[in-house]
Amino acid sequence: MAGHSKWHNIRHKKAKMDAKRGQLFTKLLREITVAAKQGGGDPEFNPRLRIAIEKAKKANMPIENIERAIKRGTGELEGVNYEEVVYEGYGPEGVAIIVECLTDNRNRTTSEVRHLFTKHGGNLGSSGCVSFLFEEKGIITVPKDSISEEEIFEKAIEAGAEDINTEDDTYYEIKTDPKDLYAVKEALEKEGVKIEKAELTRLPTTTVEIKDAETAQKLIKLLDALEDSDDVQKVYSNFEMSEEMMKQLA
Repeated sequence: MAGHSKWHNIRHKKAKMDAKRGQLFTKLLREITVAAKQGGGDPEFNPRLRIAIEKAKKANMPIENIERAIKRGTGELEGVNYEEVVYEGYGPEGVAIIVECLTDNRNRTTSEVRHLFTKHGGNLGSSGCVSFLFEEKGIITVPKDSISEEEIFEKAIEAGAEDINTEDDTYYEIKTDPKDLYAVKEALEKEGVKIEKAELTRLPTTTVEIKDAETAQKLIKLLDALEDSDDVQKVYSNFEMSEEMMKQLA
């Protein structure tokens, strides 16, 4: 996995989820609303909505909250109109960063994202300045304690996956073409494979190695601040650093 993916997993394990739950619910509800608006309110025919609902249920979100968000997206209930905005910029040492947002006020979000970049030693760039350093892929994570490496390789390739990463201690990471993500996920589930999550992501094609502890700390503070912003849904970066350093920073 790229450094950012490893950091996110470490951070997730150490986070006090109760304190983050309200913010997590806000992000999930926005994603459900936008997914329903773009693809309709029936998850059977809207893969993005189906994945968003699954994430919300795993976070123990009440079903009535999910249903209201879907109805806001389809227009059955009045609600805020969110738009998708993508920002690109640089962190310390020129690390490439992409920030995906759902916002009801583009000017406010742009100002907030620019402020966070500047505050933590980075700078907001123009559209397209770093996106060419990433490729869009589907990623499915499967707990390692639920299936053997040999078996997951066989089932994943048969289901149409491109590759399987086994480096993480806890999960297998199955990589797919973006358009095949949901089909591969469903094929694996039919084979009885336990899936932790499935999502579209951006993987770096080149990385920047961070060896200096002070630089690492500045970068992690920037990434965490961006991820904690209410309007931000996902953050991607192309840094690499040792897992030992990440755990110290966590």
